[in-house]
Amino acid sequence: MKAGTNHRYDAIVVGGGPAGSAAATVLAMHGRRVVVIEKEKFPRYHIGESLIPYTYFPLKRLGVIGRMRKSVYPKKYSVQFVSMDGLASHPFYFFQHLDHPASQTWQVVRGDFDLMLLNNARDKGAEVLEETRVVELLRDSVNTVIGVRAETKKGRALEFHAPVTIDASGREGFSLARNRWRVPDPKLDRVALWTYYRGAVRDPGKDEGATTIAFLPDKGWFWYIPLPDDVVSVGAVAQSDYLFRDTRKLEAIFEREVGRNKWIEQHLAPGKRIRAPGSSDGPFYLTREWSYRSRHCGADGLVLAGDVLTFLDPVFSSGVFFALKGGELAADAVHAALAAGDVSARRFREYGETMSRGIESMRRLVHAFYDPEFSMRQFVTRYPPLRGDVTDCIIGNVFRDFTRLFKAVGEFARLPAAMPCGGPLNS
Repeated sequence: MKAGTNHRYDAIVVGGGPAGSAAATVLAMHGRRVVVIEKEKFPRYHIGESLIPYTYFPLKRLGVIGRMRKSVYPKKYSVQFVSMDGLASHPFYFFQHLDHPASQTWQVVRGDFDLMLLNNARDKGAEVLEETRVVELLRDSVNTVIGVRAETKKGRALEFHAPVTIDASGREGFSLARNRWRVPDPKLDRVALWTYYRGAVRDPGKDEGATTIAFLPDKGWFWYIPLPDDVVSVGAVAQSDYLFRDTRKLEAIFEREVGRNKWIEQHLAPGKRIRAPGSSDGPFYLTREWSYRSRHCGADGLVLAGDVLTFLDPVFSSGVFFALKGGELAADAVHAALAAGDVSARRFREYGETMSRGIESMRRLVHAFYDPEFSMRQFVTRYPPLRGDVTDCIIGNVFRDFTRLFKAVGEFARLPAAMPCGGPLNS
């Protein structure tokens, strides 16, 4: 492409991760001319490796379930919880609640998984430009977004024009940062520290691919996620003051916390620490600024999807699900707006409200998880008919009414007020 050339599309997607790939794929399947502009070259390393059951449905719509079934990704049938003394709960099998192929999901290597999704967008007809960085949103005289200005790795300037731009630029949040729309969730102010092992212990049989949540003091926890090639992803999530209480050396912090949970200690003992698959960094990785929402889901000519719209504490592994579902729903909203000849912010109100409703349900359950007075065992013992509602929320069936559930949960935990986020700007 030549510098200064104008490129016209029905829609522009900023970012080629799961949200961007999903949005581009669905728009291309609608017959729309769409371009994905991605700053990196795929595959690239990314955290967020565990898929929840309802991820199945957007993956099916994108047409990649067959590829997932043929993949080497460990099959995930369950999740289990482990106390600090090493006592593991009976695995919670998804098929006990969900009689559907979605009850078996996967643990994925994100570099490989995200590349598959991006290539699928290409296969469906989307144009994809990698190693091209969006530097500016283009606006008309009334402030409607009408495209983007970008720059290639070699510094060539490019302009892309379209009636709608979908920002799926991830946690760095292209639109989020420039518009100052980031709203933190202060009570979910956790830090994650993680690494990878090869040769660590895996549970036998159907439990080999299970996600394990192993507890630490003060409602901290480890994740333990089996990956292909005899690798496990293992990380500690806790408040910053707890993790950094006596040192800032990541290896020392990690080893100290491993020694506080017998199950994690025993499972890692025969393993060897390695760098993340597909990463030149490491072997330790750290992230802060954990949970937030965007004040708005979009504006005139602009829609947000994926981590730029919301990032929620990963205790229930909801990240990829919300990215894929958000990309899918954003694409449908954009297609409808284009068909109506109206890409004003109000066209994206329903999309924003739908995503906010689902995110709020998961967010409330996450807040309950961290509440020192909340015990899932005690809750289910008192309200056994609500076990199914809890399960629906955990597996991703979040776009339904949970009024009864959270009224009861409120007897055990201090639930947050809904965040005043998600509506479009000037709506």
